[in-house]
Amino acid sequence: SETLKADANIPERIHQFSQQFKSEDYPFKFISNGIFGYIAHDAVEHFENLELNQEKEGLDIPEIFYAVYQNIIAISLFNHEAHLFSHIYDGKHNVETIEQLLEAKNSTRFSFEKVGDKTSNLTDEEYLKFVDQGKQHCFRGDVFQLVLSRRFSQKFKGDEFNVYRTLRSINPSPYLFFFDYGDFKIFGSSPEAQIIVEEGKAEIHPIAGTFKRTGNDEQDKQAALELAKDPKENSEHVMLVDLARNDLSRNGSNVVVEKNREIQFFSHVIHLVSKVTCTMKKAAKTFQVVADTFPAGTLSGAPKHNALKLIDRYEKTKRNFYGGAIGYMDFKGNFNHAIIIRSFLSKNQELHYQAGAGIVADSVPENELQEVYNKLGALDKALTLAEDV
Repeated sequence: SETLKADANIPERIHQFSQQFKSEDYPFKFISNGIFGYIAHDAVEHFENLELNQEKEGLDIPEIFYAVYQNIIAISLFNHEAHLFSHIYDGKHNVETIEQLLEAKNSTRFSFEKVGDKTSNLTDEEYLKFVDQGKQHCFRGDVFQLVLSRRFSQKFKGDEFNVYRTLRSINPSPYLFFFDYGDFKIFGSSPEAQIIVEEGKAEIHPIAGTFKRTGNDEQDKQAALELAKDPKENSEHVMLVDLARNDLSRNGSNVVVEKNREIQFFSHVIHLVSKVTCTMKKAAKTFQVVADTFPAGTLSGAPKHNALKLIDRYEKTKRNFYGGAIGYMDFKGNFNHAIIIRSFLSKNQELHYQAGAGIVADSVPENELQEVYNKLGALDKALTLAEDV
């Protein structure tokens, strides 16, 4: 293992780390090898000329954590097949040991129980003031949009994996993940990619513009039509599509908006979704592209640099995991990470989760507060239902 100093060239060091390993070429598309891990929101300090307030309270986790694992088991739920991969050290592998563990089926389940009520680092009234402060910065032209968030925490006893099992059931999403680091765990059901890099092409899928689902199909269709023509939600989305274009142009050419403001339905919300792509320049290294597009504009605002400074000024606690990215990069530089939203961090028998809203000049504070609760709906429901798993 290696711990990097704060003044290291992080993107280059991660690139060098990934290039120490080689993997066979396989015809299938699923993950078979690479580096797996996450980038916390606060790691932006290593990518941008930005100094964050280190005195703020936060959760004690590494800002960046990547590892190569000896074994990977890729499971196809469609074909009901499991593919076992093992790194070979000194000519040896442990595939037989993994097969024995799988055949033993020696697993233990524990229950999950909430302890006390959930708490937050902000009251509703304080968040409403947040929105007013954000609007003032938009009026002054400091930013066009600003994403301010609040954190909730829930103490528990038992096994938080039950929360993940419930969450993936009630909120199926493009990204479902559970990373267990021993002292802490990060898990969730994120709808949005941070960035995808594949065969020299990079793409960002901005998600911005949110209406709550009602549970009634006809009412949801009507809500989708209202979302599609809502001026505030659309102007917010257009800003973030432009930001994605600018971010990708730093290391790419032929930047194209392939999909623009599509309506997509998720379990608890309706979103506007776009797709912005580019062809990476030949000299561009994947992790530098990642660093130059981090964090997602949908979690910061625009212009991004000013928005990040305002987030650091106003939010009471460090974001840590929230708004970061989690996933994998293979040894050829293909990269796929989810934005860490609709997600939990578990540490010391306490679950932390967070959501924000995109504030613009004509935001209605009460609507932005409701958007936060809409985004947290699946997480709160998972916490309750997990007690009966």
